[in-house]
Amino acid sequence: MDGLAIPWSLLPAELIEQHRLSHRMHERGGEREIRFLRRSKLPLLPVWCDGQYRVVPWGCRSGLLPKSGLTWLTTVESGEWVNYCADAVTVPAVLGLQNGIWYRIREGVQGLIVERRELTAAT
Repeated sequence: MDGLAIPWSLLPAELIEQHRLSHRMHERGGEREIRFLRRSKLPLLPVWCDGQYRVVPWGCRSGLLPKSGLTWLTTVESGEWVNYCADAVTVPAVLGLQNGIWYRIREGVQGLIVERRELTAAT
């Protein structure tokens, strides 16, 4: 998947402003959408996580995780993400982009989020 589009009206205005997403806005059939491209300079994704929308980096740049920003359901089901403490999230996309062609998505996209967990030492 090369990109995703999310209806402008779905994301809170504060989130759009906070992450400066207005430059990603496009119009399709008179409706505004925000496009998120995996190969953009700063790849981001909006996700539904813990009862709220968040905008998070798409993929990993640190080398600690796979860098592609994509995984397969079979990889998740086989437990390969367990060691990363990955949590399930939903990306509220209505359109996907693959090889230059936009296609409809019915119920969003399932994803994983791996957050940096700091280790604290007891004193």
